[in-house]
Amino acid sequence: MGANKIILPADGQIDIGRIAENFREFMPMMGRTKKPVLHISLNPHPDDKLTDQDFEILAREYLEKLGFGEQPFIIYKHEDIDRHHIHIVTVNVNEQGKRLNQDFLFRRSKKITTELEEKYNLHKAQREKITPDMPIKKVDPSGDIKRQVANTVKMVGMRYKFQTLGEYNAVLSLYNIRCEQTDGRVNGREYHGLVYFATDDEGKVIANPFKASRLGKFASRTAIDSRFEKAKDKIDIATTKRKVADCLAQSTGKDDFTSKLKDCGIDVVFRYTDEGRIYGVTFIDHNTMTVLNGSRLGKQFSANALNERFNNHQTTNDVPLPDTPVTMPEPELNADTHSDTQSQSGNTQAPSEGQHQSAPIHSTTDYGDSDFTLPGLDLFQPGQSFNPDEEEFRRRMQRKKKKGRRPKF
Repeated sequence: MGANKIILPADGQIDIGRIAENFREFMPMMGRTKKPVLHISLNPHPDDKLTDQDFEILAREYLEKLGFGEQPFIIYKHEDIDRHHIHIVTVNVNEQGKRLNQDFLFRRSKKITTELEEKYNLHKAQREKITPDMPIKKVDPSGDIKRQVANTVKMVGMRYKFQTLGEYNAVLSLYNIRCEQTDGRVNGREYHGLVYFATDDEGKVIANPFKASRLGKFASRTAIDSRFEKAKDKIDIATTKRKVADCLAQSTGKDDFTSKLKDCGIDVVFRYTDEGRIYGVTFIDHNTMTVLNGSRLGKQFSANALNERFNNHQTTNDVPLPDTPVTMPEPELNADTHSDTQSQSGNTQAPSEGQHQSAPIHSTTDYGDSDFTLPGLDLFQPGQSFNPDEEEFRRRMQRKKKKGRRPKF
């Protein structure tokens, strides 16, 4: 949409390599700034109908006020979601290699975006606090996916207790998010992190993955590992085990079991082999805010036991019932309580500390791998868990499948 001190081709066909070379030519060969590139995202409120020219004017004025007006930069627009937004890439060193003033950059940027909101009569960004009764919703592909993933990861971490990555993924899957470990070595140093994916209802990825560092410290592997440890001393399985046992004893099949659990405020996530056999099961109790693999409740609730009961069509008399005493069904939840425990529809709730969500417009500034949100301007704001029994069964099935193959002639 626009550029400064960058050569743009007349035909409009952008050559990223050439643009990168333009940036390099501006910067001196020698310099001590490790991360000279600055990335800013300006996101208007959907109700602010802006032309390309409006976008460019706002971007240039924003950069001028921030002190980057004379720097080389390029402005481009994204239309990948309904909320059209622009990105600015520039450098934070001058031609002499000296780093530009970035003191209080967050405050200065917030002040600028507020001024632009008022000057151009744009929607003002308002912070929305996360309250105990605020629902956690599934990722909406038409919205700001990164913000949704970040907010969901934060609220799940604040509200639920889990002890493994598999249990963490089970509750995230209710809101169409998946988390994976990423390990490697950079410059001779090992790193261990997490990557988050937004998915559809079928589990298919719908957007580029987000490194934990882009979402916030709360999403990091260190933070999640810490939650694993803290949960060990806080989880009491007795209440969940009793309810699961009651539902299992009264159920006529897997679907009936799932339905009865949901009525009790418990979601169950099954994992299947390609042949349809249950090899993993996790229970999410929205009443006690605990996430438990079936084997934690007892062998009767493990994946193997539930597969035998449901997939082999055995009757209740053929399968030993759980050793937990069966109690009469509890009274139905009142309307208010029931609405707070519906998770599959995206309305699961639990108490949490007051937090804020991003406002309609925001600006994001990215220094290499890190970025932060500028809440001002409605236009701007800056593996599964390892279960030995389940894993051994899965490997046996794979070996059997390989042995059963015959060469074709």
